[in-house]
Amino acid sequence: MAEQHPLTGPGGATGTAVPPDAEPGPQALEEVVRFTSDLIRIDTTNRGGGQCRERPAAEYVAERLADAGLEPTLLERTEGRTNVVARVPGTDPSAPALLVHGHLDVVPAEADDWSVHPFSGEVRDGVVWGRGAIDMKNMDAMVLAVVREWARTGRQPRRDVVLAFTADEEASAVDGSGFLADHHPELFEGCTEGVSESGAFTFHAGGGRRLYPVAAGERGTAWLRLTAHGRAGHGSKVNHANAVTRLAAAVTRIGEYRWPLRLTPTVRAALTELAALFEVTDVETDPDAPGFDVDALLESLGPAAELVRPTVRNSANPTVLEAGYKVNVIPGTALAQVDGRIVPGGEAEFTQTLDALTGPDVSWEFAHREPPLTAPVEGPTFAAMRAALAHFDPTAHAVPYCMSGGTDAKQFSRLGITGYGFSPLRLPEGFDYQALFHGVDERVPVDALHFGVRVLDRFLRTA
Repeated sequence: MAEQHPLTGPGGATGTAVPPDAEPGPQALEEVVRFTSDLIRIDTTNRGGGQCRERPAAEYVAERLADAGLEPTLLERTEGRTNVVARVPGTDPSAPALLVHGHLDVVPAEADDWSVHPFSGEVRDGVVWGRGAIDMKNMDAMVLAVVREWARTGRQPRRDVVLAFTADEEASAVDGSGFLADHHPELFEGCTEGVSESGAFTFHAGGGRRLYPVAAGERGTAWLRLTAHGRAGHGSKVNHANAVTRLAAAVTRIGEYRWPLRLTPTVRAALTELAALFEVTDVETDPDAPGFDVDALLESLGPAAELVRPTVRNSANPTVLEAGYKVNVIPGTALAQVDGRIVPGGEAEFTQTLDALTGPDVSWEFAHREPPLTAPVEGPTFAAMRAALAHFDPTAHAVPYCMSGGTDAKQFSRLGITGYGFSPLRLPEGFDYQALFHGVDERVPVDALHFGVRVLDRFLRTA
């Protein structure tokens, strides 16, 4: 285990003790906004294929951790693709450690499409604008603000908290969490659970109901490469072994296939809690009952159905086609790419189905694959998340859900770390949080960042 040091205040001075239940003070609330804005201004666009440089953002993070008396470690697999890891000692050395991780890279943004420049970090009308405001420099800033507040006040979490700020999440994670998990597992010694993005945001479900979906699972990533084989020839001649035709037929079968229902424990829990919350009585709500119709139940849940709908089945969406080089030449091969997502427990079904849908003339392989994840929704950690949210928004409801996509939790699962999505934000009605992921005019309200700091602080000190 890495050497641990007492948590001290910025500049190394020990903080003054405050009541254990005190909320983060004004400086933490000011810092989270400033840090979010500053990080957005550091352009860490990840275009894939290694085209990214996270080091300036990593150095910014490391400086602020060092100011809080921590000893951050900067690690690179590839020059400029920098990760930061630090450990905050807890008050109970016998307790398992908790990983808190956030990525530093962002997806590309075209400035001409935005209302403000995507890398301005502008704060306007109580909102921070820019690429990364939601995904996920906001969470990086919240983590920094919380641990610096602990340093100022002398507070500590109950268990060790390992902080990881990663590179390359928006591509393959080979330079980020994958590199850390495979080559520096000692930095995560004792970690049994982790929290990161895409959970604990306000979801307005109609009728004045506010939900906070907390991610307790992820569908697996299955990016596929299809190759159709045929007989090359002149475009003017009949050719019943046309690779383009064979590929088109396979892609159509995949795109039109209706995957069977496959409910995981997390999705079952989500459906059960939502049905009870919405007092659904007109359709069957028990997944094990004869005649259960998940689509009918989802229709009864109104907007909240979108939290669950993408995760009740496997999916496979054709996204890229490549074939030919001249209109009068029939190519011997044709290629396609498919974005597949696999629910926990659905791996065998997925591969068998793809074998059947592609047929004898089209081969397929995994271009990138990461496992599906599931996490328990009955237990002290999930209960602590619920309690922290309820403390600051007592009339809302925290509910479990499974993410349709994936996060760095997949790579950290190689170390036996169970992952949750918990990046708390209280958002106003009409604020389309999910649409802003990788979208135009990405932004986050200042009030939401303040809420996130308060909730994250309470959760991390009580979990």
